[in-house]
This record gives sequence, structure tokens and C-alpha cells, in this order.
Amino acid sequence: MKPAAFSYEAPATLAAALAALAARGDEAKIIAGGQSLAPMMNMRLARPAHLIDIGGLAELSDVRLEPDHLVVGALVRHADLARHPLVRANAPMLAYAAGTIGHYAIRQRGTLGGSLAHADPAAQLPLCAVALDAAVEIASARGRRMLRAADFFVSIFTTGLEPDELLVAVRVPLPLPREGWGFRLFTRRAGDFALVSIAAMLVRGADGTLGRLRLAAGGIGATPVRLDAAVPSGIVDGRDPDWSARIAEIVAAAAPIEETEQVPTAFRRELLAALARDALEDAAGRAS
Repeated sequence: MKPAAFSYEAPATLAAALAALAARGDEAKIIAGGQSLAPMMNMRLARPAHLIDIGGLAELSDVRLEPDHLVVGALVRHADLARHPLVRANAPMLAYAAGTIGHYAIRQRGTLGGSLAHADPAAQLPLCAVALDAAVEIASARGRRMLRAADFFVSIFTTGLEPDELLVAVRVPLPLPREGWGFRLFTRRAGDFALVSIAAMLVRGADGTLGRLRLAAGGIGATPVRLDAAVPSGIVDGRDPDWSARIAEIVAAAAPIEETEQVPTAFRRELLAALARDALEDAAGRAS
């Protein structure tokens, strides 16, 4: 199937792109890598009247280090995210997760901003953004604003972006000393979206104790979900050989998993417990 008819423009500057968005409103869609929007258009699940191609805006493709944050432009490709030295050093979980996305061709074309704006609840990068306490920088002809990733994702394929707004960058807090991370996912076939994915972060204290747990899951509901609030204070103790299994059981039991016809909730809950345990142990092993 081919897409419905549409008009097209490729602005040369961010200002021009924002002006086009302001003029077109609801009838326009942004396209960059096209790895999410193009298939939906081909199946006529999406029928934008106008496409604004921002793929040539070099100003949205940079990665830079600030005193407290790593700033990643919206047009950074998945493949570049996975291998960029600043990302690997300052947001290694984000780099690792980008390398697990889809297949080679998708990683060469897909972008960080496109993945977040598409807001597939099973996608890797939205999950990482929530687990990392990242913030999304949003621009329009009216100005700029910031949204926490946890507030940016509203529902399945739905974000806090207004029709005239464009996601331009993601700001990731720099890691704390002795902070470790773990990322696990389960797919039926290589390249598929995960049935369940888990992102974990924690800090090892000077005395060997573990703390500042952050734990999030993807693929279990309409948005990525933080699960660490379900963990009782003081239970994260790396000196206890069963600590990771106990936490995994707690969060799996508490997780708000949506029932689907394709995947039973009980199966997803079992997957979540197993992946959470492994991700927590990975994080503890990297916390040094």
C-alpha cells in the first residue's frame, strides 16, 4: 500500500521549521529518519496532509557536555548514539540501549528525537529517558520549554508536544560517582519490540552498600513506568545474596501490567521479575 497524498517541504533552518509548524498546525507532521512515520503512512494508519522534513538540520545533530548534563540533539541517529564517546562515557545505558534497536538499517536512519516523539511504550529510548530522569527540550515559534521525560509521555503514541512544537534535544543528568546501570529486554525475534524491558540504576556507597535505586519498565503499559517507588526503604543491600531476587519479586507483583490478547499478564509478570533481577545485578556489578 502507498501513502495518501501529501505535500512536503525541507526547511534549511530550525527557525524555518518552527515557522512551518506554526503555519500548518495539526495538518503537519515532522519527519527525520522516517522509521516510524513512513511505515504508518504506507499502511494509511497516519495520513498527514503535509510533511516537514528536518533531517538536514545539522544544529539538531550535536552532542555536548555541560557541567551537570549531557545534551543530545534530537537528530542524533541510533547508531551514532550507540558509539558516541561522550554518550558512552556519560550515559552508557543510553548508548547500549540504542545499539539494541531494530536492525542495522533502522539504527542508521532512526533518531533519538523521532523515537521519543513517536512514544511507542515498548521502545528502548523512551524507557531509558524515564529511568535516567532525563528532560526533553521543546521548541516552537513561541519559545522554548523543558519537560521531564516522565511527564512527556502521556499515553501510547501520545506525548506532551503541542501541534506547533518540536523536540530539539534531550538533557541527561551526569552519572554519580560509583553509579552502575543494567538494561535487559526480551523479544520473540531479533529486531522486534520487547515484550518487557527493564532499566535499572543504583549507587554503591564507600562501605559497599547499595542505594539511590532507579528502576523502570517498558512494554507493560501505555508508557514506560517507574517501579522503584514500590521498593521498601533499606531493602537494597548488596551484602544479602538474595537482594536482587527479592526486589524483583516486589516490583513484579506491584507493576501495573496491562492485559493484552497477545501476551498474558502472568507471563509478562514472570518476565519482568527475571529481567529486573538480572538488570539489578548488572547495575550492582558496574557500580564501582
